[in-house]
Amino acid sequence: MTIVAYARVSSTGQSLDVQLEKIGALKPSKVFQEKLSGVDRDRPELQKAIEYCREGDVFVVTKIDRLARSTRDLLNIIHELSAKSVEFKVLDQSIDTTTPTGKLTLGILASVAEFENNIRKERQADGIAKARRDGKQLGRHPKMTEDTIQTIRALRSEGLMIKDIIQQTGMSKASVYRALA
Repeated sequence: MTIVAYARVSSTGQSLDVQLEKIGALKPSKVFQEKLSGVDRDRPELQKAIEYCREGDVFVVTKIDRLARSTRDLLNIIHELSAKSVEFKVLDQSIDTTTPTGKLTLGILASVAEFENNIRKERQADGIAKARRDGKQLGRHPKMTEDTIQTIRALRSEGLMIKDIIQQTGMSKASVYRALA
């Protein structure tokens, strides 16, 4: 029996250390890791991990949400592993799909995880809608303000070279040329 582990975080700023420490205690034969969103099903390391698995292997993750963000995706991955006669275990939730109870628990937890994700999306959408109604600026604030445009034009009319205007204003070359157009 070979233990094949998969660890994932959503962004490059996050650390895999906690997951790798938990997985390391099992002494896995192979650990696949990546820094990509769980929403994206096209994760190269996940595909490699599944392809690497052979009959009788155990596929391990620390938490369900490290593997999939939707019940459908999770069940598809588990079905793919089952078709290869690979067992599936989740360390933090003590799930083992080799037992009927483990399969039931997995289905329930996957549904709860998807429900939580949908609730979070609804709250986020509500917050964005409220901010728009309140006239709040969403996203990054523009660097190119009307004052900046006037400053760029004034500096150019004084005979400054574009490179000097860029240095003084901190704007890009393209932005300076747009302001002068």
